Amino acid sequence: MSPVEILRKYWHYDSFRPLQEDIINSVLAGNDTLALLPTGGGKSICYQIPALSKDGITLVVSPLIALMKDQVQHLCSKRIKSRYITSGMAKREIETILNNCIYGDIKLLYVSPERLNSRTFIEHLMQMDVSLIAVDEAHCISQWGYDFRPPYLEIARIRQYHPKAPVIALTATATPEVVNDIQTKLEFRNGKLFKSSFLRPRLSYSVFNEQDKQGRLLRIIKNVGGSGIVYVRNRRRTIEIANLLNDHNIPAAAFNAGIAQKERDERQKAWQKSNNGVMVATNAFGMGIDKPDVRFVVHLDMPESPEAYFQEAGRAGRDGKQAYAVLLYQDGDLERMHESMERDFPPLNYIKNVYNAICNYYQIPVGSGKDNRFEFEAEKICHSYNLDIYTFFSALKFLEREGLIALPEHNELQSKLLITIDKEELYRFQMSNNDANNILSVMLRLYGGLFTDYTPISETLIANRCGMSETQVCNHLRELNRLQMIDYQPKMLRPPIVFSSQRIDIKDLHISDKNYKELKDSAWKRRKALIDYATNNSECRSQQLLRYFGESTSAECGVCDVCLAKKKNSDVQLDSKIKEELRQESLNIKQLSERMPQIDTELLSNTVRKMLDRGELKMDQDFRISCCNSR
Repeated sequence: MSPVEILRKYWHYDSFRPLQEDIINSVLAGNDTLALLPTGGGKSICYQIPALSKDGITLVVSPLIALMKDQVQHLCSKRIKSRYITSGMAKREIETILNNCIYGDIKLLYVSPERLNSRTFIEHLMQMDVSLIAVDEAHCISQWGYDFRPPYLEIARIRQYHPKAPVIALTATATPEVVNDIQTKLEFRNGKLFKSSFLRPRLSYSVFNEQDKQGRLLRIIKNVGGSGIVYVRNRRRTIEIANLLNDHNIPAAAFNAGIAQKERDERQKAWQKSNNGVMVATNAFGMGIDKPDVRFVVHLDMPESPEAYFQEAGRAGRDGKQAYAVLLYQDGDLERMHESMERDFPPLNYIKNVYNAICNYYQIPVGSGKDNRFEFEAEKICHSYNLDIYTFFSALKFLEREGLIALPEHNELQSKLLITIDKEELYRFQMSNNDANNILSVMLRLYGGLFTDYTPISETLIANRCGMSETQVCNHLRELNRLQMIDYQPKMLRPPIVFSSQRIDIKDLHISDKNYKELKDSAWKRRKALIDYATNNSECRSQQLLRYFGESTSAECGVCDVCLAKKKNSDVQLDSKIKEELRQESLNIKQLSERMPQIDTELLSNTVRKMLDRGELKMDQDFRISCCNSR
């Protein structure tokens, strides 16, 4: 099938969006391809359609577990066999998925970048028929990017195992420096760059230095109407602001990483279906959200970079209709951006001490612990070793960057199960054990794929169908696991922490001082760029953002707060010039136009009409115009 035929069959669209077909054709021609498409620009189709056009499997590297999970569910709903692997999975589950990629008919395998340096993964990868490597959120490979992830640097290394497979890299936000770095780090051959303009002509950007942020927020929502997103700094604020909006009869829900996954999913689905709901969220919300009718995005707190702001603000108005992106700040917010740099970049010795504390807490001996996973008890660790929780998490980001640990997301907490014996052996066992037969029969009716894939299960649902308590079901499943008839992974109460490599003695733990300084300088450069954007009230907001991303020839947008203020000022000046001419004598519109040849005739006529409507001018029966207060 041709790309457009695949598009029609699986996505039910008759044509591609701008650049999509060019990008797909470049990949199918065997070119390494970098695609810069805006948020909501349809990046995933650019590798999913080539994946279906080619024989073999497409390897997709993505840093976002939630997005991987959504993509796989979406593809499977179209009967496109896809799987994902993350650092939070048990070793046996990972090996089962990898074997299915070698011997089964899986078309797309999504992996987190941390998997790329795993010996088990590499051994299986070498046996796969890989036809394409897709790198999502490709800016993560650049240390100059706003979300640098060192494991991304492993992507170039794995190309040696499948040298004929082209690479497609995709991102929504990248400066010219990062664009060049992506192509270099991925070792592009016959590289092609496709870049959509970052211009959003119907998105009005505004920035206000506002002391009463909550009052301004309420006015914005009531004036604009429709559905929207409000971004805040922390979990507590999501709840506070959601309660505030609900108290003012604005339907709102809080969304943050501390809310149970099931509840987050329900809130997200309800918001996506609504036409006037507001989601109050931390930056954990938004990736992979497909809601085109978001009319406004308001930031009550300063994001960390122009890239983050552009991506989050860009979730408004994807339907091409007028939408609004508003950033509210106070002088204290700018001071806090300076102060937070010290907490976000703790000293190298502190980072090493955090690593040592975590290893000691979980009793990991030096030289061991690789792939070990534990429930992550952050509060207890901080209490035990007298660590500030905010600085502690900042240190963890560096340990993740160094490939020492991984912190999978909350959606990895669900129970999973795989039947490890064949169907005949299972049948014989069922015939000799009534209680186990009851549970196994119910599970086989409820869930498909138990013999081939680790499948998420609900002990509560199984218990209801079996007429047992949930405790009884869990005990039976543990016994079946002990008998090695199933591999049962009970749900964890907290997100896991995974040790990505064996423990290193603290005296041998090396974190590059040079890399650390460059990362800190780069982060400060981005924050300063955002501060400059917020405080520059003389240049079009859109032009400021576009220039940051390398587009220096764009025209003024005409719809941001700066452009509207200029237009208002220009209108006032034109009004004054017209009155000055008419105070000397009454003129008809043709005469007035001759007196003011530098003014467009249509603009002059429209302005005069408005001034007549406002009662600032009057017109006599001979169509001569004069000032109402002229003498």
